[in-house]
Amino acid sequence: MKIQAAEPSLPTRSRWVPSNTTQIFIGLILGIVIGYVWPSSDVGGVHVAGYGEQIKPLADTFLRMIKMIIAPLLFSTLVVGIAGTGDLKAMGRIGLKAIIYFEIATTIALFLGLALVNLFQPGAGIQLPNMAVDTLRTLQETKAHSGWDMLVSLFPTSVVDAMAKGDILQLVVFSIFFGIGIAAIGEKGKPLVDVLESTAQTMFKFTGYVMMFAPIGVMAAIAATVGKMGLGILLVLGKLVLLMYGGLVVFAVIVIGGVLYLIRVPFLKFIIAVKEPFLIAFTTSSSEAALPKALEIMERFGCPKHIVSLVLPTGYSFNLDGTTLYLSLASVFVAQLFGVPMTFGQQLIMMLTLMLTSKGVAGVPRAALVVLTATLAQFKLPLEGAAILLAIDQIMDMGRTAVNVMGNCISTAVVARWEGVFDDEKMKAFVAGGKAV
Repeated sequence: MKIQAAEPSLPTRSRWVPSNTTQIFIGLILGIVIGYVWPSSDVGGVHVAGYGEQIKPLADTFLRMIKMIIAPLLFSTLVVGIAGTGDLKAMGRIGLKAIIYFEIATTIALFLGLALVNLFQPGAGIQLPNMAVDTLRTLQETKAHSGWDMLVSLFPTSVVDAMAKGDILQLVVFSIFFGIGIAAIGEKGKPLVDVLESTAQTMFKFTGYVMMFAPIGVMAAIAATVGKMGLGILLVLGKLVLLMYGGLVVFAVIVIGGVLYLIRVPFLKFIIAVKEPFLIAFTTSSSEAALPKALEIMERFGCPKHIVSLVLPTGYSFNLDGTTLYLSLASVFVAQLFGVPMTFGQQLIMMLTLMLTSKGVAGVPRAALVVLTATLAQFKLPLEGAAILLAIDQIMDMGRTAVNVMGNCISTAVVARWEGVFDDEKMKAFVAGGKAV
């Protein structure tokens, strides 16, 4: 028997696989090229769809996939977040003060974004086609509702019906009560919390799979938009980026600066202290990447360990200042982009929805997209707007994530000062380069 010698194996070459963000940027560029080179046109009064418009069903499919994950994702993350931190007996006075501050800070961020988007109107000037008639009808019906009608509509007769209809506000209200109920029964509710925690982790992974299709969805959405409207839409998106970063600067200087003044912490000393976690968050677009350094820094800055360990991680779910500011900008921007008029009352209801739905989804890939899509669906606004914004999401994600981290760092200082245990000498030693621990 002749035994044939095995051929020597060739060394394997490591292949460079572009990240999802890089793929999205590539999809953005391809979409712009396709829409520009093969635009739609009107010939003799007949609309002729270009290649960009013809591939729009790919964007629609991606958006349907996003809608598919919203209900189970929000339900599991909200319930776990509330059940884990909503027991005021366990959290005590510190947790309650932290939650009060979180709600005040995020509400200010929401209304700052709302004021900026109405003042500068970055989405005005280009009205995208495909405005749904039922969108205007729905908003007109909302305008006619009384305050009592809106209150009643917050509470679902069936959570299954709310999930099926995509009524996110009703789902959030149910989730809040459900989470509080689990927290109230203590250890008996732990098995259910474990199940929902597993569900949440599964949905995080599911969301990651869905986001693998994001480059195709972005390419199709941008191609269809540029094919219909031309390159002018890119200027409008640039205005939104500049407005968001301007809003983040205003929030950091006026709001965070004002809070630091009230708690008697020098602004420049605080900025010097948090510069490292801030830069980590900005460059990685990940709050989680900056968390270990933020925990270390704030303890050395003068906040007691028990406050830092409770307030800072809790803030990652409940105190997303940069994200909430962006969401208020983006949601009204989409309405402006598609020429859908919204009254101030309707915008206030939208802000309430954003304030609730943004809780608990900090660890979700592209969490802002999920929350934005849910809100647009709730108010029957065109979901194409979310796909268009995804094309520039990475640029905006860097800034809003960094401000999220900054806002969470200051929240520990606020609660420490509120409790009367903030160590000013430790702060001075840390900023001066001392080794106080």
